[in-house]
Amino acid sequence: MRIDLHTHSTASDGTDTPAELVRNAAAAGLDVVALTDHDTVAGHAEAAAALPAGLTLVTGAELSCRLNGISLHMLAYLFDPAEPELARERELVRDDRVPRAQAMVGKLRDLGVPISWEQVLRIAGDGSVGRPHIAEAMVEEGVIETVSDAFTEEWIAGDGRAYVSKHELDPFDALRLIKGAGGVAVFAHPLAAKRGQCVPESAIADLAAAGLDGVEADHADHDPRTRERLHGLAADLGLLATGSSDYHGSRKPLALGDFTTAPEVYAEIAARGSGATPVTG
Repeated sequence: MRIDLHTHSTASDGTDTPAELVRNAAAAGLDVVALTDHDTVAGHAEAAAALPAGLTLVTGAELSCRLNGISLHMLAYLFDPAEPELARERELVRDDRVPRAQAMVGKLRDLGVPISWEQVLRIAGDGSVGRPHIAEAMVEEGVIETVSDAFTEEWIAGDGRAYVSKHELDPFDALRLIKGAGGVAVFAHPLAAKRGQCVPESAIADLAAAGLDGVEADHADHDPRTRERLHGLAADLGLLATGSSDYHGSRKPLALGDFTTAPEVYAEIAARGSGATPVTG
């Protein structure tokens, strides 16, 4: 059984539509796929309607958080999308994306990068505009070679010259909201140092004490030693350890199923979620 619990569609910053994503997941030999677009559930209905026979869809979202000035992401699974408090926070984050992205484009132009806001909007299409769309515009203009090259101190990483902060949840508030909506919370790529500063392991322990369900241990941005360390930390803290591709379509060199979650861990996530149920094709 092959299970991938972290993917993105055109509802946020992926390049596959939700329907394309589930079809591609089935073609990649997955049995279970989670759609976890950034701060939105806009792609869930389309993905569910297009679900191929034999594939199970786990509904979710990747929530933007910040702790002591450090950005982090929380994967929320099987929550009630209509729960008003969590829905309101997702809306606040989404509403902040446009002025934030516009400000980053302005900073980049001041640094001599010849991209335009209209160009970024074209790349984003119907999705929620974000940094990957800005990075793709930079690739189009030949400023950088790959989207990943934009996420550095030189450009739009968390400590980069053109970075602009956004509305983000306190992760402890995020846990409360996810749990209040019947969901399951997993800390996404918690020790991905290549993305910028990471929270200390003591903070993961504090989040575990506050109700965190798991950590995403197996991820492309964790080297083998880090993956091993996170599996050990999960065992020490009584957390689930998941694995996922963090697929974004053609925008990043990640394939569906590059990393997967053990069936028994997925079964526990499905059992804990009470705000929604997995959808089977």
